Amino acid sequence: MIPVLSRTQMRAFDAHAIQTSRVPSIVLMENAGRGAADVIERELLGGRAAGRRIVVVCGAGNNGGDGFVVARHLLARGAQVEAWLAGDLSKATPDCRANHDAFAGIGGKIASVPLGQSLHDLGDALAGADVVVDALFGTGLDRPIVEPLASVVRQMNEARLVGRHAGLAALDVPSGLHADTGVSLGTCIEADLTVSFAHLKLGHVTGHGAAMSGPVHVVDIGVPPALVAERSAELVEASDVRAVIHDRPIDTHKYRAGHVAIVAGSAGKVGAALLSARGALRGGAGAATIVTWPDAATTLEARIPEVMVARLTTETDREALESSIDDLLAHKRAVVIGPGFGTGDAARAVSQRILTSFGGAIVADADSFSMHAGSPEDFTVAGGRVVLTPHSGELGRLLGRTAAEVEADRFASASEAAKRAGAVVLLKGAYTVVASPDGRVVVTGSGSPALATAGSGDVLSGLVGALACSLPPFEAAWCGAFLHGVSGRAWQKEHGDRGLLAGEIADGLPAVLAALLADA
Repeated sequence: MIPVLSRTQMRAFDAHAIQTSRVPSIVLMENAGRGAADVIERELLGGRAAGRRIVVVCGAGNNGGDGFVVARHLLARGAQVEAWLAGDLSKATPDCRANHDAFAGIGGKIASVPLGQSLHDLGDALAGADVVVDALFGTGLDRPIVEPLASVVRQMNEARLVGRHAGLAALDVPSGLHADTGVSLGTCIEADLTVSFAHLKLGHVTGHGAAMSGPVHVVDIGVPPALVAERSAELVEASDVRAVIHDRPIDTHKYRAGHVAIVAGSAGKVGAALLSARGALRGGAGAATIVTWPDAATTLEARIPEVMVARLTTETDREALESSIDDLLAHKRAVVIGPGFGTGDAARAVSQRILTSFGGAIVADADSFSMHAGSPEDFTVAGGRVVLTPHSGELGRLLGRTAAEVEADRFASASEAAKRAGAVVLLKGAYTVVASPDGRVVVTGSGSPALATAGSGDVLSGLVGALACSLPPFEAAWCGAFLHGVSGRAWQKEHGDRGLLAGEIADGLPAVLAALLADA
């Protein structure tokens, strides 16, 4: 897995390199800037900087120093480079000042951004550039960008849309993006690509952060990445999934593969149950049984021949209901509960019995979050066997806050819920966050916009249930999120980013798994 660091951890990484490894900070800056120049030349200039017009907008901090290094290297490669300083040179950091002087010393042109005055000249320079480089702020920004610098950011964004502009590159993180949460601090650079130094930052692996960053290229800064002792999260790679999912033994039978119960569906809402069951079977479960209310069961029995259907009792006696649930879940390896199931008293009783008595893995989705709204601690009775699969609105409901508050810090929200619920939390999104009660956090970035379709989450719940038949809950969650995303991305490659039906995500899983195992 690829380490993902917070800004505090990145500072510690730099400090270790400087103080313990004895690598001077200016050497780290030189390596970072040279690596960024390489990426910009390769990705935005077609591999040749000579003769191209570059404008680098620098702050007076170390991010500005990185920018001056980029400017110097591109100038040395034959580009026509202008650097604009948006700040007071007398207050620049020592490394920024040193690289400002080095760029000027080889003939580099440096202009001052007239903060608080007309930005007409800067606008003309930006509009005539092939590439604009954002080196205003680095990972340390923790407050909104206000005037007059907000106008500078807006001008840089506007330059993306005019003239012969080939791209806007951000250094480390786009200026205005919070490095830990991926939210915009007021106005924010909208980059065509971002060059991150040494490691990915948390803000890069959020939906909004990814939209602001564009493709993120990590460059080394001349010290081993393994120097990092702590990371906030890890980004899943295909090799990580291959390491835990293996070919089946030749003597596998359907019950050894795993029998998943889908406790889902109700009158008028049978589709969710069917999609979850389809996700389970396509994801490798040997058998799937939908356990549902009698009025929904009749409808379901005629729908998919591969899925069994079982009826919950309609008796109101609590002991009879619990006995019925226990009988229906006997010999099941995993249970998915929630999709289209309802939230009434009977549904709550079923949920409570499953949490307290079922001995296998439990995947809670959809209506489960309404049943337990404001009470994530309800899931602790299951003893760590639960995977919760909410989107931000559902997690907000569970935690008693808004979806916007969850999105304001997805990592903190998922980790809090995992600790309070004693469960694995899979927070769905463009970058899905999977948090464990013991503090582990992984992120999957395999998804695509095509997955924004009704029923997508139901398929995921079934897939995670299938994987939980043979994997621990945490691994089942992040493997399921990764495979679900790859299936959506494969469909998008063939058909575009819209029109995907949820059932097609499930149907794509066997090919995704086959390709993954073939590369093992």
